[in-house]
Amino acid sequence: MTEATFPAVVPELTDGHVRLRAHRPTDLERIVEQATDPESVRWTSVPRPYGEEQGREWLSLIEAGWNDPGGNRLWALCAADDPERTYLGTVDLRPGLGGRVAELGYALHPGARGRGFMAAAVRLVAQWWFDEGGTRVHWRAERGNFASWRVAWACGFTHHGTLPGSLEDGAGGPPLDAWQASLGPDDVLEARTPWCDPDLLRTDEAGGLVLRPWLDEDVDALEPRDQPAHHMPARGILEPDTFPEWLLTRREKMALGEAVSWCVADAATGRALGEALLFVHEGTLDDDTAELGYQVVPSARGRGVATAAARAVAAHALAPRVDGGMGMRRLVAQTAEDNIGSNAVLDALGFEIWGRETEADVLPDGRTVESLHWERLRER
Repeated sequence: MTEATFPAVVPELTDGHVRLRAHRPTDLERIVEQATDPESVRWTSVPRPYGEEQGREWLSLIEAGWNDPGGNRLWALCAADDPERTYLGTVDLRPGLGGRVAELGYALHPGARGRGFMAAAVRLVAQWWFDEGGTRVHWRAERGNFASWRVAWACGFTHHGTLPGSLEDGAGGPPLDAWQASLGPDDVLEARTPWCDPDLLRTDEAGGLVLRPWLDEDVDALEPRDQPAHHMPARGILEPDTFPEWLLTRREKMALGEAVSWCVADAATGRALGEALLFVHEGTLDDDTAELGYQVVPSARGRGVATAAARAVAAHALAPRVDGGMGMRRLVAQTAEDNIGSNAVLDALGFEIWGRETEADVLPDGRTVESLHWERLRER
């Protein structure tokens, strides 16, 4: 009996929402549209420029991969209920390590985004791989590619951190830092940690504040900081020069469920005035305890901004989930004993000191200061 070859060799997979099939020549036009979309160009290493010639070469490589017993496995995806089976994207597995471990890749046509197609496709392909005897699927993407991580996150991948300089830059620049994650056969194919996008909060205090997600353009409102070095770790301070890395790190931690950061803005003008933050040092914000942090730009001090913002966040954190809150049982905070402004905020919010660290910081003049540990419990 003759062994099946492409396209017959490609197993068709479906879950009722998405269908995975063999690529076909009629996909070419939409493949080119996908490869030349600005988001694809920004976050992938597709050839540049990309036209029909490159698309046909890629289709030939896909066919050759399926005809090779150990080759790459690529599927075209379409909507399960589409009788035309219109091309919506590609998902692929690249086997390695003796055919038991594979690297995952995917790309979606811009017209198909935001409809859950890729997460469904990845689940189908991952399950197929494990059913075929595979032991692990690896994923990686450029640090900051939150759209790609959201798919992997939704499918239950465990994030393993960032590997510096390990990913090819499609534009020919120096190697890029890459996020890495993986999935095993016993992992649940659903998100296992929260993705902590900040809820919109408002307060009438301090002239009216809105607590909202950060925007890249908020850098224009920032000012050089002048607070003592021991009042806050340097990497956490809002400053214009370090804002891009600061914001990427904050968004990264929110995507891992480790923190949620609000931009505290003037409700009338939208101008950023500071930050309110909830975070954990271990685990995720699914736990019942989180640490509260806050900071304001120098020109916003003395107006009650920090107190109003921290009060709004604390109330949101301690409110039951059924009421739209985060369901926390306990909030904690840490300050330096000489940080009079920050200590006054916590005192106004009903936090109590439960511990002190003697000589926690040594100042430039040789004096030492204590570190204060605060807590507030949810009212019973």
